[in-house]
Amino acid sequence: MRLVNSSRVSMTRVLLAVSLMLVSTSCLPAKDGSCLVKKIYDGDTVTLSCPGQAEDTKVRMYCIDTPEMKQAPWGEKARDNLRGMIAIGDRVKVTEISKDRYGRVVGEVFTMDGKNLNMEQVKSGAAAVYDSYCKKPEYKPLEAKAKAAKLGIWAKSGMQQTPWEWRKEQREAD
Repeated sequence: MRLVNSSRVSMTRVLLAVSLMLVSTSCLPAKDGSCLVKKIYDGDTVTLSCPGQAEDTKVRMYCIDTPEMKQAPWGEKARDNLRGMIAIGDRVKVTEISKDRYGRVVGEVFTMDGKNLNMEQVKSGAAAVYDSYCKKPEYKPLEAKAKAAKLGIWAKSGMQQTPWEWRKEQREAD
């Protein structure tokens, strides 16, 4: 009788140990500090699963502002431009600058090969430089080039070029 009980205890311990190993290895953070892309909401906001964070991290991309999704077709174009550079399941790195009033991380998002996606959005004309919040002068020349080439939001004049003004107008209309 005693042998049966001790073998059950041993088997239970083995199963528990194996279960813990499986759980712990599936939750290991990436060794390179990268985050997993979970959602690309619009042209300047992504949701990531980052090492050491119990919950997903919502990142508002620093220095840029893209048209809102309701600003058709500009919002979708900005989002699709970002989705063309990264996809759900890709790994990215984030340099956190601050947190915004909604608790989101405000930061620069980089591909694993070092491409700054914030700057790429500006270069392609998918985003305007958000002057009120941008303290990095290197963004403005990129915007000037996109404007001169009439890329993306700069192809024709309108509120898509100043999403912050569009949002203000929407709040005042409510």
